[in-house]
Amino acid sequence: MTVEAFEISVADDVLADLRERLRRTLYTTPSDSTFWAAGVDPGYLRELVAYWAGEFDWRAAEARLNAFPHFRADVAGRKVHYVHLRSERPGGGTPLVLTHGWPSSFVEMLRVAPLLTDRFDVVIPSLPGFLFSELPREKFTRRGTAEIWHELMTETLGYERFGAFGGDIGGGVTQWLGALFPQSLIGVHVTSAVLTTDFSELPATPEEQAYLDHLAAYDARDQGYSEIMWTRPDTIAAALADSPAGLIAWIIDKYRDWSDCDGDLEKKWDKDTLCTVATLYWATASIGTSFRQYYDYPANRPVPPISVPAAVTLSCEPAFAGLPRSLPERLCSDLRHWSTPGRGGHFMAHEEPEQVSREIHAFFGPLS
Repeated sequence: MTVEAFEISVADDVLADLRERLRRTLYTTPSDSTFWAAGVDPGYLRELVAYWAGEFDWRAAEARLNAFPHFRADVAGRKVHYVHLRSERPGGGTPLVLTHGWPSSFVEMLRVAPLLTDRFDVVIPSLPGFLFSELPREKFTRRGTAEIWHELMTETLGYERFGAFGGDIGGGVTQWLGALFPQSLIGVHVTSAVLTTDFSELPATPEEQAYLDHLAAYDARDQGYSEIMWTRPDTIAAALADSPAGLIAWIIDKYRDWSDCDGDLEKKWDKDTLCTVATLYWATASIGTSFRQYYDYPANRPVPPISVPAAVTLSCEPAFAGLPRSLPERLCSDLRHWSTPGRGGHFMAHEEPEQVSREIHAFFGPLS
């Protein structure tokens, strides 16, 4: 089982080609005069692309990323990239794996990670097919990723027991960890609840049904992006792999929609961070492989019951507005921590790192 220290290093010729493509970007005509009404505003995109091509200092961003300890390990026969921060606590910290979602990366967790090392050993893997982690040989499922993470934490890193935190895809992986490996998990903590789809034995209550109807209505308005990635991922990937402007537009459309930013993207995501994430996707040519979890989504199955201690710090994003506690309680028999702070969206660890640190300490502290 090979573990190697890893350093991010993008070749000069890759950066030169990127800047040249950015400078030659062609822009579309707005479909609606209302700002962002029809997707990414072409005027804002022009401003961001100009910054990426001219003012953004990738080497400085690269140095900031490399200040964290990066590794790649052979896990389940594939390369997995992760950041591993050891606790300063005497005797070591409680192991904690933090898992991001889409269209995200390990960068999402870097603001909160240093706030946790007083008590925790923090492991931040890149999901399979994202950036520096290889796709699995089989279909990409939340369960399969949980099995990889369990091997990473217990066999590669040698932790007997650990906690897990995540949202979006990472929330699904986190819940599968709790369901599959109760002997290894001290607890699971999510920011976006993965709901049971089985209401055969206990029908949805009126409150639950009202939320499910709300979610269906929201998905009908929002799911255009996912429909193409479910059905024709290689078609859109061909465009985004060739156009860095298209790539960053595809990413920031969801950053703005799903963040708790009141429509002001840079309230939560400064230009340097946006360009850092986009450069990572560009340099690794991984936007297409990040779509695999959408194309393979039908291979996922409902999460089994979770008996380990569980926590929800509910994301403040439209998809989860009004989600009743009773829905995650259907899945988690020991839901010990339920919090609706009213701040922080889909990317809560990046948007509200101090809040997430407090929530993690409040839940996992008594368990460790």
